[in-house]
Amino acid sequence: MQIQINEKTYPIEIIYKNNKNMYLRIKDGPKIEITAPLRTPERTIKRFIETNINYIAKNVIKKEQLQNKKSGKFEYLGHYYNILYTGKYGITLTDTTAYIGQNTNIDNWYKKEAKEMFKEYYDECFKVFREASLKPDLKIRKMKSKWGVCNVTNNTITLNQELIKLEPACLIYVIYHELSHLKHHNHSKDFWNLVEKYVPNYKEIRKHMRNV
Repeated sequence: MQIQINEKTYPIEIIYKNNKNMYLRIKDGPKIEITAPLRTPERTIKRFIETNINYIAKNVIKKEQLQNKKSGKFEYLGHYYNILYTGKYGITLTDTTAYIGQNTNIDNWYKKEAKEMFKEYYDECFKVFREASLKPDLKIRKMKSKWGVCNVTNNTITLNQELIKLEPACLIYVIYHELSHLKHHNHSKDFWNLVEKYVPNYKEIRKHMRNV
């Protein structure tokens, strides 16, 4: 199945699952992914697409613009830099350019930056957070599907290393999100009220992060 937006054609992938409702996602490509209940008629899916055509068009274009912006760029703290490789080791950033040494391990550079920066932000956030007295240990690693994890049993909070590429506001939100799980072990209304106490604009940040 396909859809045409502004004279360009985008694929639509239909995934059938044992769900009660249909769900719509804009994936990298960009492509449209629709999760539908088992044995959903094609006409029902087409009607669902037509009903959500404005949302699809808006977000397909947004996803495409973001991918074009990121293509061939160096990402750091929400900024995109042109890449220029040099004979020197390490990474140097100017306003618009990332000068990267030919033999520099970029992932190790990100890891070092994340270790230092995340700890600093985490310590500051925990000083403000009043709903917990025992400070969880901080871990940092790459994760495919989560920005952060709070393990109450082991008293640890794990942050996704990829947050180093986003604005610091995203990192702060994720830290408070995971800290809030120390008091509420679910995503109840009370949980979100606690998150909002520390990050009043968390909804806007979440919306932004879903498009990253």
